[in-house]
Amino acid sequence: MAHDDQAMVIRRSRIRLVDLSTEVTAGILQRPGRAVLTALGTVLGIGAFVAVLGLTASAQGQISDRFTAQVATEVMIEDTGTADAFTEPAFPPDADRRVRRINGVSHAGVWWQVEHTPPLPVTGVSLPGVSSPKGLSVYATTAGFLEAVRPRMLSGRLYDEGHDSTGARVVVLGAGAARQLGVRDLQMRPAVFIDDIPFTVIGVIEDVARQPELLSSVMVPRRTVEEFWGEPAKAGQAKMLVETRAGAAQVVARQVAIALRPEAADRFKVIPPPDPRQLRDQVDSDLNTLFLILAGLCLIVGAVGIANTTMVAVLERTSEIGIRRALGARRRHIAAQFLSESGVVGLLGGLVGTSLGVLTVVLVAVAKNWTPVMPIWTAAAAPILGGIVGVLAGAYPAIRAARIQPVEALRR
Repeated sequence: MAHDDQAMVIRRSRIRLVDLSTEVTAGILQRPGRAVLTALGTVLGIGAFVAVLGLTASAQGQISDRFTAQVATEVMIEDTGTADAFTEPAFPPDADRRVRRINGVSHAGVWWQVEHTPPLPVTGVSLPGVSSPKGLSVYATTAGFLEAVRPRMLSGRLYDEGHDSTGARVVVLGAGAARQLGVRDLQMRPAVFIDDIPFTVIGVIEDVARQPELLSSVMVPRRTVEEFWGEPAKAGQAKMLVETRAGAAQVVARQVAIALRPEAADRFKVIPPPDPRQLRDQVDSDLNTLFLILAGLCLIVGAVGIANTTMVAVLERTSEIGIRRALGARRRHIAAQFLSESGVVGLLGGLVGTSLGVLTVVLVAVAKNWTPVMPIWTAAAAPILGGIVGVLAGAYPAIRAARIQPVEALRR
């Protein structure tokens, strides 16, 4: 008999995994509405985490494609305004042809903004009660420059080298300038007036891949501008845009100044595109850092929600905790129960949030005509992260519950 009493005193209570699972399930299902609302914070946090990383990865692919197609194939040449700046133009009349002879060049052209005192007035056909537009810029451009900006035409056509060489009185309008001037139908060969000189509108540009300021401007052939208003008003004002084939930009940049003026190559400042890999990696790093911070904030909000709800559950179940302690439950058993409950809630929220995040990435990619990209580690680790967030959020309430004394709990 004494031996049995001694065994009963030494034996410590244990909790089986099945019993713990039963208690956790009962605790969560006791108030299903609260459990759902508690998990909602984790759902939003994990969903935002997955969606942000997925959308970032998908967007990076688009950034890489557009960077390669535009920035990596663009070389800019500027007139430094040094040596013979006022004796002859830096860019010779046949500058476009000289540069196009370089292997790897697709299009090249010269342009500058026409500066005049007073500013050149640009008007359409005068109509009663309609004021003339203000603020329209006039650009002198060669035909090669218009090709290099990759325009998408709304109507009509671009002027060509024939218009430029003969000084034809034709213009191409950006879509914004056409709206201000009231130019709609080109079949009637509408005219606009620049400094009271009539010019026939032969084309309207709807969009460009480069130099977006052209959309609210009037473009005139270079030779025509020189005939009426002379060379650029300032030394160094004229520039040249060169579009190259992929991979040829650096080679073209080393040759273009000599091709333009072998005797005075130092008159030009050549700006090649930056290293595409370095710039792309920098953009990727900046986007990842920014969006990870935002996703982390969402997770913190979800963790605070779980902690608050778990603490409320501890206070409401104080009597239950006291009874279980009086029946032999140890502190670690109480802590394990509440940690498990918060961890399960976090895990369920992580699973639902991961599903919603992946669905969001797919829907946005379809809407934007992107290729959806989702890192495998993100979809696999996100539910586990939700469970970890739940456990961490429930740690303090679980410790509070484990420290409740049976006598004090039963008095409440």
